[in-house]
Amino acid sequence: MKLFVNEQLITIPADCNIEQLLLLLESPLKGSAVAVNQHIISRSKWAEYKLNESDQIALFQAIAGG
Repeated sequence: MKLFVNEQLITIPADCNIEQLLLLLESPLKGSAVAVNQHIISRSKWAEYKLNESDQIALFQAIAGG
């Protein structure tokens, strides 16, 4: 299945959820925020939220600093 992550087209296995996507991308689960089609998905729903063909995913990382 093809979708966009931070505006880059990627291919992932079908029936992939958000948590699996982050693991595939080697992105940390802690300190991350995810939006699918411009809607923030709460972390508690990542394991059950199935991604769809052509979804637009925005990944954000919390960074420390001032």
